[in-house]
Amino acid sequence: MVYNKSTKSKSRSGGHMGRMRNLKRFPDKNRQETKSGAFHKRPDVLRIIPLGGLEEVGRNMTAFEYENDIIIVDAGLGFPGEDMPGIDYVIPNTSYLKENKDKIRGLFITHAHLDHVGAIPYIMEDMGNPPIWTTPLSRGIILKRQDEFPHVPKLEIHVINKDDKKIVDLGNFKVENFHVNHNIPDSVGLAIHTPVGLIVHTCDFKFDFTPIGDKPADIARIAQIGAEGVKVLLSDSTNAENPGHSISEKTIMENLEEIFKVAKGKIIAATFSSLIMRIQQLIMLAEKYDRKVAIEGYGMKMNVELAKQLQYIKAEKGTLIDTRSIDNYPPNKILIVCTGAQGEDRAALMRIANREHRFVKITKGDSVIFSSSVIPGNERSVQFLRDIIARQGARVYHYKMMDIHAGGHAQADDLKLMINLMHPEYLMPIHGQYYMLRAHADLAETMGMPEQNILIAENGQVVEIGKTHAKVTQEKVPSNYVMVDGLGIGDIDNVVMRDRQILAQDGMVVAIIIIDTKKGVVRHDPDIISRGFVYMKESTELLTEVKKLIKEIVEKSIRPGERPNVAYVRDNIRDDLGKFLFQKIERRPMILPFLIEV
Repeated sequence: MVYNKSTKSKSRSGGHMGRMRNLKRFPDKNRQETKSGAFHKRPDVLRIIPLGGLEEVGRNMTAFEYENDIIIVDAGLGFPGEDMPGIDYVIPNTSYLKENKDKIRGLFITHAHLDHVGAIPYIMEDMGNPPIWTTPLSRGIILKRQDEFPHVPKLEIHVINKDDKKIVDLGNFKVENFHVNHNIPDSVGLAIHTPVGLIVHTCDFKFDFTPIGDKPADIARIAQIGAEGVKVLLSDSTNAENPGHSISEKTIMENLEEIFKVAKGKIIAATFSSLIMRIQQLIMLAEKYDRKVAIEGYGMKMNVELAKQLQYIKAEKGTLIDTRSIDNYPPNKILIVCTGAQGEDRAALMRIANREHRFVKITKGDSVIFSSSVIPGNERSVQFLRDIIARQGARVYHYKMMDIHAGGHAQADDLKLMINLMHPEYLMPIHGQYYMLRAHADLAETMGMPEQNILIAENGQVVEIGKTHAKVTQEKVPSNYVMVDGLGIGDIDNVVMRDRQILAQDGMVVAIIIIDTKKGVVRHDPDIISRGFVYMKESTELLTEVKKLIKEIVEKSIRPGERPNVAYVRDNIRDDLGKFLFQKIERRPMILPFLIEV
């Protein structure tokens, strides 16, 4: 079956998304961006343009361009690092796609994790609101999240089923999907037929021959695609450094069952809201051991309800109950499935642990399961959460104690199997930090792939694929972080971020100075306010020196009877006082001078 759509849909006018049209960009460190227009685009060449997902885990987005046609795979967000205080999300820079939106024929979504779909509400209007192709569960989750953005243009989403052999024909691109295993149902890889050859995008994948609530990956179809002759394989690199095969969900379920067998009180299982199959496993075990199931966490409730409607989660009548009714049952008949396995402050598990939840309390004899790995950067918050729970007498289980979580990403032997099935001429490692990409490349070399046939690129770096060659070029399109802060999209630049970092690290000093312009002197001692810098009651000697120095700086910077140059005086205070404080205590607070003329 062929779906023909050689021209893109007209964009729909929108409301508040108009504020996103002139985005300020937060530059990558040590990154020089080159405007694409500085390079001559060669005819008869496919351009692969990664806009996110390389040198990082998250923010996945890749554009494929041939002549006047562009298709895009995924549109994900990333989560801020510790050096981005106040930032909610980071999304890809789509300025290149905005400039070329008339060429965009469609967006393909491989699965419904936020690092692959989360940027959709923020970027679609800028790109001309192109049509989207994806699987039923992904469509449902995208539309459900879109409800939180009522003023954005309505999305045009076409459903493709994971087992379909439908070909979507978009100009120079003909795209078909194939079923892979991940830790969310309805995950697909993409076979992209182009004038220069067959390009395969694996998406996030693993091989699981005994999955729960899903079928094994379609290895026969993957091998068939490989037999057609694959020019370039873009393949998941997240777990490339981990030897062996990924753990099967069947093994995970067996280990979870061991906990259910011995649990005396409530079981509280925390996992990601998107792990639909893990939630299904827990429901199945609850039914086997005669426990009622309460779902906690907004995102998880939303996903479970949607998955039930689409038949990805099945539960017997009466199994799922409202959390408010758990006191109607003995503790050993209750399972709470909730969010918060990463130690998030306001997530369900943290509120339960802090005894802030209205209906769920941890008591001695309860079992708390962390069915997820720890995302790098969350180690301290997760350990803090485990300590709180353990102090209340609950037994804590986590993935380092036993196999109660399996990641959704292929390990070394799975990656080798994919390479063997696809037999690609070229390999382009994607989805991972640089060392993960490099580990994937090393794997391929051990299998006999020449080093020159492995394409390791950076975000924004254009990869050229011709009929007889492939290379990573020096051309770069903008790929820096665009930051989402509340309702602000892209309005946080490097100056604002630097100020936030200074405030977070060294605090601030406010100096209020009254100037007698006739005499050219400072009236009274300046008022000093410190926040996050020093404890004022215990720093009287330092503050006395600061006041004296400020008076000297001001009086040197003004002349009696003349109106002072306020900007000049403020700059002098910031410079000289900043040097003084660093010499004294090796801190650089933000200095805010306020001058009052009398």
